[in-house]
Amino acid sequence: MSTTSSTPDTEEATRPASPGPAAARLPRHLPRRLFQLYFGLTLYGVSSAMLVRSGLGLEPWNVLHQGLAERTGLSMGVVLTVLGALILLLWIPLRQKPGLGTVSNVLVIGAAMDGALWLLPDAHGWPAQVLLMAGGVVLNGVATGLYIAARFGPGPRDGLMTGLHRRTGRSIRLIRTTIEVTVVVTGFLLGGSLGVGTVLYALAIGPLAQFFLRVFAVPGQDGGSTVVASRKPGQVILRR
Repeated sequence: MSTTSSTPDTEEATRPASPGPAAARLPRHLPRRLFQLYFGLTLYGVSSAMLVRSGLGLEPWNVLHQGLAERTGLSMGVVLTVLGALILLLWIPLRQKPGLGTVSNVLVIGAAMDGALWLLPDAHGWPAQVLLMAGGVVLNGVATGLYIAARFGPGPRDGLMTGLHRRTGRSIRLIRTTIEVTVVVTGFLLGGSLGVGTVLYALAIGPLAQFFLRVFAVPGQDGGSTVVASRKPGQVILRR
């Protein structure tokens, strides 16, 4: 039986050509990522509107948004947008850099929320309220997985959390808890809605977001995901 040997020249000739500099600079999966970003942000606004119409309590930041809306006469979507822009100003001393997803978060969610509030009627009766509440929480998890997995930068409120973590050295858990307790208490004192929906959201959004981050993870250049870790769920799911 004869065997063939390959020289370095033949090996080089048969090796797949590597992409040139121009090809290497082109972002992979860009259309999918853009779709995920804007579809996810739109769904986020719709899910928040569903929780408002359920009348059973809101997610922490929207308790504050609703309270401010009650006091100012502005719509919740406008309050969300204005407050998001003001929070971005806090990024300057924290040395946080916004991305496309950050700016889009400020502009899209509030508009989508106001549009959905205009279309959705208030739920009447416990069955309709519970269904709308549960649907809103699950849809919020889907939306979170979509837009975070798109990898265009954090929203202004998440960036505030990570910026304070870097500047103070305090744990993410402590900073996140402190911020959310502060906004919930402030929002409630201003007239925002607390209820079983608030508790359900707090308990469910973490597992839902982790699950949908894995579902919607966009493959990276090496074929793996740059958002969801390939290890066991007990370890971090976001890579930087």
